Amino acid sequence: MRIVAAVVAILLSLPALAQEASPPLPRPKPLVEENGPVVPLPRLRPAKEAPAAAAETAKEVYGPPKPEPQKPPAPPRVYQTACPAVLLGRVEAKALPPIRDGQCGTQSPLSVTGVLANGRMVPVSGGVETDCGMASALPGWIESVDSYILSREDTRIAEVVVGTSYMCRRVNGGSDGNLSFHAFADALDVVGFKLEDGRMVSVAGGWSDALSPEGRLLRFAHGSACAHFTTVLGPEANAEHQDHLHVDLGCHGKTCTARLCE
Repeated sequence: MRIVAAVVAILLSLPALAQEASPPLPRPKPLVEENGPVVPLPRLRPAKEAPAAAAETAKEVYGPPKPEPQKPPAPPRVYQTACPAVLLGRVEAKALPPIRDGQCGTQSPLSVTGVLANGRMVPVSGGVETDCGMASALPGWIESVDSYILSREDTRIAEVVVGTSYMCRRVNGGSDGNLSFHAFADALDVVGFKLEDGRMVSVAGGWSDALSPEGRLLRFAHGSACAHFTTVLGPEANAEHQDHLHVDLGCHGKTCTARLCE
């Protein structure tokens, strides 16, 4: 019995001893291993070379830089308008570069070489330099003259003979005064008509005899032009127009609707 009591007493004392003798905590790991190798810190990146130093280095290695080729300046853009009469085939023409001559000129000139009259293209002598407005008015006028000569003499216009079209000058060629509408490619001087029967009907040679076939044709052409243009000047207007019919689309009156027909 004494042995049993001693064993029981030992067993009862073990928890208390276990509480008194708790195991030690682990030692913290040192930041740097004791007596171990020291790891060196990374080296700082070297600063970039200054632009001047870099340029000198490149010059030493590759030689002096080659100069960049100079690009020619871009030409200014040209803004021009298309002419409906050309697009519709009522006139045979090609666009010309803008005309700039001091106060004279026009932005969208045309070189007109033919006008549509009664289903065929009638040549215009010399290639007339004019604007879209004049080019658009020509076919209706030439068609009316062509219809007249066809009904009266059974022949047709073979060619429209034009003297002056664009010209930078003043009215009547004077040294002062207003600029002529020729200076804006807005006027034509028609000197006559070649006919398919071989005749050349000129204002200088045919106007004086009003009762001759040539005189009648020229007077009809003059009167018909007054319905298609705002200015028509013939031999009876003044001495400067003895040998041609001047036609233009100038502005007359406050609303530009008046017509000058002489």
